[in-house]
Amino acid sequence: MPGGKHQVVVVALDNVLALDIGIPVQVFGSWPDGPYALTVCAERPGPVTMHGGPVLSVAAGLEALATADTVIVPGYLEPDRPSAEVGAALAEAAAQGSRMVSVCLGAFALAAAGLLDGRRATTHWQYAAALAKQYPQVTVQPEALYIDEGHVLTSGGVTAGLDLCLHLIRRDHGSRLANQRARLMVTASHRAGGQAQFMDLPVSPDPDGRPAPVYEWALHNLHQPLTVDQLARRAGMSRRTLIRRFHADTGRPPMRWLLDARLGLGRELLESSDLTVEAVARRCGLGTPANFRTLFKAHVGVSPRVYRATFNSAPSGGA
Repeated sequence: MPGGKHQVVVVALDNVLALDIGIPVQVFGSWPDGPYALTVCAERPGPVTMHGGPVLSVAAGLEALATADTVIVPGYLEPDRPSAEVGAALAEAAAQGSRMVSVCLGAFALAAAGLLDGRRATTHWQYAAALAKQYPQVTVQPEALYIDEGHVLTSGGVTAGLDLCLHLIRRDHGSRLANQRARLMVTASHRAGGQAQFMDLPVSPDPDGRPAPVYEWALHNLHQPLTVDQLARRAGMSRRTLIRRFHADTGRPPMRWLLDARLGLGRELLESSDLTVEAVARRCGLGTPANFRTLFKAHVGVSPRVYRATFNSAPSGGA
């Protein structure tokens, strides 16, 4: 730690995402009197393509990882397994005691290096299923803004990297310094909820089989007390076959898909209307306002009131 500062090394992989790399550079690099020193490195010194920005000129190669206290891997376009050289360098840095951090799709690089095996991790919610499929030994939690597993930390999509960087400051130096840094960057020191509040609403799958119409029918009848047997009859198949098809099409059992669809409708109504929470709960088929609030908070991560305040500029309907 030259000069007593904590050495943060950001690894710019080819097609690094502009905001993903900009966040740690802004948080740790533009802080001359702060407790961190920042270095950006690449697989080899020279130009690095940046998606969404100009070509980067990077002076340091992977040898910079040898002095790192914290290594941060920002996301990169269409994440694939990095080169063997990058994977080995990341694994070696972890073995020598560096704290390993990923922003957004950078989790794929940590996973490829074996650093997420047996751990919980997150990434951009759109790519969470791909991460889980490619690396089944990783417990992927797409709802989280970030996950702290001690020596390995991962963040969700894009700006969740800012939440994680502020968390690192809070962990290293306490809330006061993290709050000061957050105020300087005009952002919240800690955001309520997780990525669940930003995920797309459930959509009706369109497979080449018969169940497709049943999804549309269910989405138009969410206010009704639907059952698996009703869905099976509507689809013209046995209960067991329907359950298998739901798993194949959506990755979820029918009742969980229905709950997600109801919560999705609730989110849409909170975003686009001034209906009371009682009316929203009724239209979603989620019973009483109290039941709706409980389920919404448990699965979306914030209360209906906070969600509406975040995503709807219309007058509050009492959520």
